[in-house]
Amino acid sequence: MVKPSKDIFKVLSSFTEPGLQTGILEHGSLAQAKKGDVLIKEGQYLNFLPIVIKGRIRVFQEKDDREILLYYVAKGETCMMSLSSAYFDYNSKANGIAMEPTELLVLPAFVIAEWQLRYPSWNRFIIQTFKARYDDLLQAFGDVAFKPIQARIKDYLASKVTENSSKQVAISHQTLANELGTTRVVVSRILKEMELDKVLTLHRGYIELT
Repeated sequence: MVKPSKDIFKVLSSFTEPGLQTGILEHGSLAQAKKGDVLIKEGQYLNFLPIVIKGRIRVFQEKDDREILLYYVAKGETCMMSLSSAYFDYNSKANGIAMEPTELLVLPAFVIAEWQLRYPSWNRFIIQTFKARYDDLLQAFGDVAFKPIQARIKDYLASKVTENSSKQVAISHQTLANELGTTRVVVSRILKEMELDKVLTLHRGYIELT
């Protein structure tokens, strides 16, 4: 059983039926994760559904020492891969890792289908989850398929500058490669070329756009 808190109530506000809110508190449990904690592993059997209360989860696939970012799961959201695995009773197709200290509301898998039939607001939540993650996957596929890696690196760094209101982006070459689904060697080569073109300056532990 979940003990109500301010953060829990913010999530519950999306679910309008009193019976659903009571069911979430009754069947749910809370879990804490530190930055870097692996929450879900590819191939893992999932009999639960996590909803993010605080923090953020990075969902990705890994093959041959390369990672492909699928999407992020933010506050008030759940993971489509976890939802699919729990709903249709198969093993996870992706990994999930906490990008910062994260709190999760964990629900048992058996309530998913039952609540979808009983509560309209839960049904909307499930449908919106699939739509949002489907849009994320289309965007990721389009970037990989149609946009040169040089442009993707530039766009990624520009987005971080805007997000953090700073021209200094604290990120390693390996992390940047993981975010963009390429290798560290490729990223390092392109960043060096961009530095020679005076687009940015490379520092130890961060990149500064000029």
